[in-house]
Amino acid sequence: MVDGDRGQTPGTAHEERTGASRGSALVEPWWRDAVIYQIYPRSFADGNGDGTGDLAGVREHLPYLVELGVDAIWFTPWYASPLADGGYDVADYRVIDPAFGTLAEAEQLITEALGLGIRTIIDVVPNHVSDRHVWFQAALAAGPGSPERERFWFRPGGGPAGDELPTDWVSSFGGDTWTRTTNPDGTPGEWYLHLFSAEQPDLNWDHPDVRREHEDILRFWFDRGVAGIRIDSAAFLVKDAALPSLATAAPGEHPHMDRDELHDIYRSWRSIADAYEEPRVLVGEVWLDDPKRFAAYLRPDEMHAAFNFDFMTQPWDAVRMRASIERTLREHAPVGAPATWVLSNHDVTRPVTRYGREDSGFAFERKRFGTPSDLELGTRRARAAALLVAALPGCLYIYQGDELGLPEVELPVEVLQDPMHFRSRGVDPGRDGCRVPLPWAGDAAPYGFGTGPDHRTWLPQPSDWAPLTVAAEAADPDSMLSLYRSALAERRSRHELRLGELSWFELGAEAIAFRRGESLLNVTNLGSTPLALPPHRELILGSAALEDGLLPPDSTVWLTL
Repeated sequence: MVDGDRGQTPGTAHEERTGASRGSALVEPWWRDAVIYQIYPRSFADGNGDGTGDLAGVREHLPYLVELGVDAIWFTPWYASPLADGGYDVADYRVIDPAFGTLAEAEQLITEALGLGIRTIIDVVPNHVSDRHVWFQAALAAGPGSPERERFWFRPGGGPAGDELPTDWVSSFGGDTWTRTTNPDGTPGEWYLHLFSAEQPDLNWDHPDVRREHEDILRFWFDRGVAGIRIDSAAFLVKDAALPSLATAAPGEHPHMDRDELHDIYRSWRSIADAYEEPRVLVGEVWLDDPKRFAAYLRPDEMHAAFNFDFMTQPWDAVRMRASIERTLREHAPVGAPATWVLSNHDVTRPVTRYGREDSGFAFERKRFGTPSDLELGTRRARAAALLVAALPGCLYIYQGDELGLPEVELPVEVLQDPMHFRSRGVDPGRDGCRVPLPWAGDAAPYGFGTGPDHRTWLPQPSDWAPLTVAAEAADPDSMLSLYRSALAERRSRHELRLGELSWFELGAEAIAFRRGESLLNVTNLGSTPLALPPHRELILGSAALEDGLLPPDSTVWLTL
């Protein structure tokens, strides 16, 4: 048995919050119905007053997360990084970025959180590293044909002068996927592959060093008490070594996405995770349209769960949302994996803004400056959506600030930092608008985020966020925060919401209604007129007050029948 399970099974605090006993054979693995809170470290809380969030800030606010009612926290990358892509350009996996703290602080945070019944999940970014990573720097210094370059994808260019791109592949951030190097004598050199930004060179997963290093990284963090990992861009990694063009290929034969060879990697990782006394958890970021290909990553010997982006991208439409729910449950059933539900994350327009737009769905290619949004409407819908997803079977992910109803922020161009903005030549505002530091208390920026002398935060906060601070919302029983706290408390205490089977309840084409178990009913009214509710014994919780016994438009209610 692997050493390093320091208190990995939470004790009394967790049992009281879940209503479960560790000795009960009926208790499902914690991750099957967990509430997991995503922390973007730069923007959660600033503990040292420099305007950037850090681990000290997270530790200070752990009681807030306990009161919210989460089972785990997931950190986006906290490793040493030049931050060319918000930390997803990792320079050293065994070092915490100095802006966030130290390895000792990370270990202390993991232990403190676990003592409060909260497990820790961290991001791993296996497709690429930072161009400052020691391996890539060695590859640049070693030159063409060297063993150091074999860990990456260095290739000569096309054309007589070698000045043409090696392939026609397109970056996930827009633009080309190849950058040319310069030889020590100043002449143009080879090109290297990067499916994201030029600061994120892709690793060659055919190389044994790459596989061994990542297995060692998993053990390094699992031994320190991390409960699991979220695998960034999990359908990438493996490339066709022939580097063919992007011509239409059969499933599993795309030159750089969802290749069949990926599954051997994740089987190896699963064996490492399963070797711990409390098995560690693998959660994948798998953006795939094919349900069968998606489900293949969730087979019993691969990942435990994968993010469901299908529901998150749907517009405010009952037919399309219900179809997404049905599709998600159907594709997970054959492999026995829990569904996951999420309304947003650090890449996506916040729900309050998204649901208030005429086009209320989400697609990266549709992000533009100046898109109007009715925030009052968006807030009503975001409240309704929060209850809807909390009532669905499986895991629930909450991105920091969604529990406060924060809107997307349209920031001045001069403060933007996201490479998606720059790669789009300024057309796309990028993802910074959902990464603005959280407001904790007070009437003006930085709203308790930190105590720096100039009160500046790494991204500026709006001047009208005083009503959206944690302190203000905690004092308001009708706030978004109070709704989230109540919903998670009910989810925790009611067996039907954790383990009850879902069955559909028909209330018309503009409603999403379903039972959990025998007696609990969720009703979401996505229509434009009030909806009559079925006879019921109790109104458990609602996103809006009933009007003459009717459920208003853009609202959700939980009932017992």
